[in-house]
Amino acid sequence: MTLSPRQERILEFIREYHAEHDYPPTIREIGKAADISSTSVVKYNLERLQEKGFINRNKDVSRGLRLIDGGPTGPPDGVAPRIMPIPKYGIISAGTPIGAFGQQENPFSGETLNLPQDLVPGSGDLYALQVKGDSMIDALVYDGDWVVIRHQQTAQPRDMVVAWIKDREETTLKYYYPEGPMVRLQPANPAYQPIPVPADQLEIQGKVVLVIRQLD
Repeated sequence: MTLSPRQERILEFIREYHAEHDYPPTIREIGKAADISSTSVVKYNLERLQEKGFINRNKDVSRGLRLIDGGPTGPPDGVAPRIMPIPKYGIISAGTPIGAFGQQENPFSGETLNLPQDLVPGSGDLYALQVKGDSMIDALVYDGDWVVIRHQQTAQPRDMVVAWIKDREETTLKYYYPEGPMVRLQPANPAYQPIPVPADQLEIQGKVVLVIRQLD
């Protein structure tokens, strides 16, 4: 359908604003961008855009716009979130350490965890590992869960980390406790013993930032 120049400008501004902010503009912001002083005129043109199938508009909600041909641009508490694909790198032991995940055959090669961006805290190089074992159950990490890892080589005491034990060429998921020349890899299950590792034989391969559990 044909749009008036004013309606084209309004539609273009809504797209641009959403691309920058991840939520739609207000009526007044649209008016300012389109050089319209009257909010009723802005509302009239939004109604025409809705009639022509370019947007959906919830009049009862601030910023209640959704672009039909450009993805959702609803209000922050109702917006369809951006999806972040997190690559699945393999399996991590929460029990007896197993071979470093980078050396395993990855049964999930090419697969991703597709998560709403607002669920993934912070930023950085992220990857996902599936948990094998129950040594972290008191930390609410269970066998079969997925842990999202931020790749980093340093950690703070009590961070839950992916730890590679160099001399054993094994990796495990544990709490990190540096203790002088040694590091204690602490499970969260009294059935398991802590693993003491010389500090120079430990490499941190990432910190857990999120746990995902699929319920049957």
